[in-house]
Amino acid sequence: MPTQGLAEALASQLDELSRAGLLKGRESVLCGVVPPHEGHGPRFLVEGEGDTPFLRMNANNYLGMSLRREVIAAEEETAATYGAGPGAVRFISGSWSPHLALEHRIAAFHSRPAAIIFSSAYAAVLGVIPQIVSRKTAVISDELNHNCIINAISLAAPAEKRIYKHLDLGELERCLDESAKSCDRAVIVTDGVFSMRGDHAPLDRIMTLAHSRDSAFAEGAIVVVDDSHGVGALGATGRGAEEYTRSVPVDILVATLGKAFGVNGGYVVGDEILIRYLRERAPTYVYSNPITPAEAAAAHRAIDVLDSPEGVSLLDHLRAMTRRFKAGLVRLGFETLPGEHPVVPLITRDSAGALALVAHLRRWGVLATGLTYPVVPRGDEEIRFQISADHTAADIDAALAALAEMATSNAPARAEP
Repeated sequence: MPTQGLAEALASQLDELSRAGLLKGRESVLCGVVPPHEGHGPRFLVEGEGDTPFLRMNANNYLGMSLRREVIAAEEETAATYGAGPGAVRFISGSWSPHLALEHRIAAFHSRPAAIIFSSAYAAVLGVIPQIVSRKTAVISDELNHNCIINAISLAAPAEKRIYKHLDLGELERCLDESAKSCDRAVIVTDGVFSMRGDHAPLDRIMTLAHSRDSAFAEGAIVVVDDSHGVGALGATGRGAEEYTRSVPVDILVATLGKAFGVNGGYVVGDEILIRYLRERAPTYVYSNPITPAEAAAAHRAIDVLDSPEGVSLLDHLRAMTRRFKAGLVRLGFETLPGEHPVVPLITRDSAGALALVAHLRRWGVLATGLTYPVVPRGDEEIRFQISADHTAADIDAALAALAEMATSNAPARAEP
């Protein structure tokens, strides 16, 4: 058959990944939700596991928005009015009033002149970075930035690509000074919150540094931040790493509707000219269908919830559950990282320990994800726990009880004293 050669080549590559221990393996398939009861948050049914309910600690649904009745109702009502899908890309006939209403709401939420929504935050990053890179642009990127930023830089093909050590602003400064000798524009790009570790970029200091070097470039030094894990999870009102670090507004902010807001899609906020330009030139916007009108309405409602006293209460509870879990890890002797973000890494520093701990937790009815090389650097292997406002104190204690059983059996995941 015509594809036999291709199939054989791909099978060989899969075998290589398997031998190297790099296969992600079979995906767990969720097939049901058990509502909260008796002091516990929701539980989830997994295909192949029968009626066993699982505590989900590997989701980005930081505020529990995806299961909130008012968010679901907004999506159902809008689908009944506008249909199940957008029907076209935006510039043909795929722009619906819920899309525009959502863009206005996002811009207002972030106190920016304008916003544009994409099918995902990944698509937003791929859409925006190549459009702001010229033949004389230097792109300067944190070494632990998300895969979407890495691929966007490759697609942009800048005159210079410089990678600075994680959060090393001294090296970032040196990169800027070197690039100013040959480039007309600098684009500094960073995650707001780094998804594997839960630590954050010091955006206040990065913006100060960028402003200090702006005049060294004919077309300025621009800061682009993907704060997909920060917005809705960090800061007193959930406005992300900007709010948490008390930074002035970054030049271009990318975030997602698919994590704390519990729906789907991504967005960019910035000035009017930037957003107008992206509508004309960003291929992942121009040539790709948007999120559905119903998803737009659900996201709009989720932002309204966050931007209210109820949202502040959700954030307070989220922080309390995060502190409870981190304190439990430390008490049990596991290694973690400081910080308030609900991404809580349990660092194993070896793949075998991470995978063994994931399997143990699953036997105890806890879903968690092990991150091994090449997703994280060698020596940084971990279990990434993600706390949600859906979690209760009883849920956190159940997860800690499972970890305690592993700790007392001298598992390799336990930190050395």
